[in-house]
Amino acid sequence: MGISMETDFKGGTRSSSPAVSVVVPSYNHAPFVERCLTSIIKQTFTPFELIVIDDGSTDSSPRIIERTLKSCPFPSELIVRPNKGLCATLNEALARSRGKYFAYLSSDDAWLPKFLQARVNLLESQPDAVLAYGHAYIIDEKDHIVECSLDWAPYTKGSASKRLLHAIGPLSPTVLYRRKALERHGWNEGAKLEDYELYLRLSADGDFAFDANVLAAWRQHWYNTSRDFTMMMNEWLDAQRRVRASLGMSDEELAKIQTALKFSCAEGFARRGQKLTALALMSHNLKGAPSVASIARMAIRLTLPQRLMRWRRNLLQHQSSRHYGSLQT
Repeated sequence: MGISMETDFKGGTRSSSPAVSVVVPSYNHAPFVERCLTSIIKQTFTPFELIVIDDGSTDSSPRIIERTLKSCPFPSELIVRPNKGLCATLNEALARSRGKYFAYLSSDDAWLPKFLQARVNLLESQPDAVLAYGHAYIIDEKDHIVECSLDWAPYTKGSASKRLLHAIGPLSPTVLYRRKALERHGWNEGAKLEDYELYLRLSADGDFAFDANVLAAWRQHWYNTSRDFTMMMNEWLDAQRRVRASLGMSDEELAKIQTALKFSCAEGFARRGQKLTALALMSHNLKGAPSVASIARMAIRLTLPQRLMRWRRNLLQHQSSRHYGSLQT
């Protein structure tokens, strides 16, 4: 049976600024959840409320959350209940929350102090945008920055639908949603990849406002969902099929888009050392290659020894760590 704990509001009068509801879906992230909550508490823009739902953790997460929320200077609530899954947890949080804007931060991720202020300002300045997003640091289990999306994500201002169809979407800790837009769709509780289908549906409703600054951190560790690249690819393809009609795509257009996506995924499998899968995807989806040069690059990648690819990846991460250092919040 779930329990609920609500903290008292300590300090100051409520701001007349737009209300932001912040949600933390927590699940077995005891080593990281205090860091996550502290990064919310330290925001220069004070949230209207913080709702933490522990989704059946079997570690010490609930105790750490309860202790940390005692120092929260604005209204906060902890709900502890059996596991229902991430999408169900986010829908529950959306129904419970009241802010004009909605953001969720996974219990292993973190925000930089000016995240909310920058995102609110951006959405206030672009009333037709359904969400605001930006770049993120990729951090390891010790808060070392091993990558930054600035170095590889082709984000730009304006409509995100074309990039989304190539599975290039916002990283979840960088997003602030406009509630009215979010409530029209919510999260598909049958999906394993929580945000992709939602992004596709929202892209038909309005623009994604973009901030080029790095104001969030996505944590990479051994049990991230994104480690299962086969699942990721299948979820992308299934979501595209489900939203095809709402995006106004014909069957022929969808087939062309999915051929291009599968060719792109071949490179992802090659990077992960799954060369046979990569080769099969590439050979069956050559029509989706953006250029002859991209086919040549893939062929070279498939012939390189895996140890050389690991060495290159480790070198790039080492260079990123030297350049960016550790996360400071």
